[in-house]
Amino acid sequence: MPVNNRIAEDASEIAGWRRELHAVPEILYEVHRTAAYVAEKLHTFGCDEVATGIGRTGVVGVVHGRGGPGGRMIGLRADMDALPINEETGAPYASTLPGAMHACGHDGHMAMLLGAARSLCASRTFEGSVAFIFQPAEEGGAGARAMIEDGLFERFAIAEVYGMHNIPGMEIGTFAIRDTAMMAATDEFSVRLLGHGGHAAIPQQSRDPILTGAALVQALQQIAARNVDPLDSLVVSVTQFHAGFARNVIPDDAMVSGTVRSLREETRVMAEHRIGEIAAGIASAHGCQAEVSYLRNYPVTMNDPGRAAFCAGIAASVVGEAKVDRAVAPLMGGEDFSFMLERKPGAFIFIGNGDSAGLHHARYDFADEAIPYGSSYWVALVERALA
Repeated sequence: MPVNNRIAEDASEIAGWRRELHAVPEILYEVHRTAAYVAEKLHTFGCDEVATGIGRTGVVGVVHGRGGPGGRMIGLRADMDALPINEETGAPYASTLPGAMHACGHDGHMAMLLGAARSLCASRTFEGSVAFIFQPAEEGGAGARAMIEDGLFERFAIAEVYGMHNIPGMEIGTFAIRDTAMMAATDEFSVRLLGHGGHAAIPQQSRDPILTGAALVQALQQIAARNVDPLDSLVVSVTQFHAGFARNVIPDDAMVSGTVRSLREETRVMAEHRIGEIAAGIASAHGCQAEVSYLRNYPVTMNDPGRAAFCAGIAASVVGEAKVDRAVAPLMGGEDFSFMLERKPGAFIFIGNGDSAGLHHARYDFADEAIPYGSSYWVALVERALA
């Protein structure tokens, strides 16, 4: 298949960059060493501009095409941060920092985009400009939003923006995309149940928040089962239940917390409303009170239909039509590239990582064999979009 020749020649070197980044993972916004590494590479490649400190630690490199500055600009984004996980891969390039690991492939995302940046700096076979966006704090820190709030789209006249994420279980050399929601909105909720504690031997004198919490955990499942169209998608998962301090004491309060995942704004609003209603009703029925906290995190990662079709065609030009799934099922995980897609048209695509451990697993590792396909995709996208 037509993997870019220069990228193919540089593949082992790009993989080396990936392994260097893998060995020194950094978390959330504290990606100072990673950002400096990326900025140094972009300077070395000959980017026309390299800006640092955007959204605290974000980096943007700009390359102008053969016509020089002016014309349309597109943005390509890679995430830089790692996860607070102790690595168990046993790889010779494994994390040298205890409690930190590139367990989501952001090292590979950076390497693929750096490989494309070097190729495009050398060739400049396009009109307009491309911005290489290296973003911190994707893993729960909303780094994309931070870069936007710090003037990303005002400072750089980006007309369209594109992103990519690896997917374990997808064959290496394959891509997948859809023309609507790719990943879910991710929200969090907590319900504090206020009762009246007492001796476990005389429960009738108490208002038991643990019993109330047990009823609430079960009742919350009716939201997806009975309030949502079966053809819609909603996940309500209770992931924490904290209460009590002794076996013979009914406590005064309990805390139930969890996450909500949805693919439509209407469903998201409904779930938030129903959690409040159900918590209040269950608490009242048990003689308790409920204090509900609901936090909206990342919005739905929503592809623009036209740009998604365009990206599918680019992927097919690299790996062949048979290796591109144009109607992949959405994932109920979240992705803060969604903030960029709320502001600019574009698309997010998946690239196969082969038979690896799952994302966020201590034995996960990005597949270096995927690098030529990802970097070639970026180069082809720029050359086609800015032809």
